[in-house]
Amino acid sequence: MAQKSKPAGAAAPVLGKPLKRTFFARSVHEVAPDLIGATFLFNDVGGVIVEVEAYHHTDPAAHSYRGPTPRNQVMFGPPGFAYVYRSYGIHWCINFVCEHEGSAAAVLIRALEPMHGIAAMRRRRGLQEAKALCSGPGKLTEALGITIAHNAVPLDAPPFALYARTGKAEVAAGIRIGITKAVELPWRYGLKGSKFLSKPFPVT
Repeated sequence: MAQKSKPAGAAAPVLGKPLKRTFFARSVHEVAPDLIGATFLFNDVGGVIVEVEAYHHTDPAAHSYRGPTPRNQVMFGPPGFAYVYRSYGIHWCINFVCEHEGSAAAVLIRALEPMHGIAAMRRRRGLQEAKALCSGPGKLTEALGITIAHNAVPLDAPPFALYARTGKAEVAAGIRIGITKAVELPWRYGLKGSKFLSKPFPVT
């Protein structure tokens, strides 16, 4: 049975067990779908993860594909840390580093269903529509207040908090968005039927 989505502003669901850095010490292709339905908080603001994308250093679309740089160095470190970068010179994006040190794999967090601190999100985003608060990687970092200052910060300690999903989630998979290389890889995952995705998945 798919995990039920509650309307933004409704009572937040019961949180699952806290996710530690060891959760990320696995294949990025295992971690990515397992994050769907998990709760992601930053300074107690956030919600349920409904969309992610997986990236690996063997993938030409990954920042780590050509090796370590000052920008992507955290990807080559141990798992369970935040990788934050600027996209198109405008938006911050947050990734969760996975696998073993040196693997340079990470999961991009693309969309959340707002559940906690919605008033703060609306103030930061300057809008009221709940579906538009976190329906994209740049939108969610703005809503939560995440910037480059939080690059290389551990995910299992404040200001971050992650909690495992409770129950099952029906996960959809498809091609990634906004890239020009390795476009055929079905490494985008989302909560099937969610109204909070950055882009719907094709109906199958």
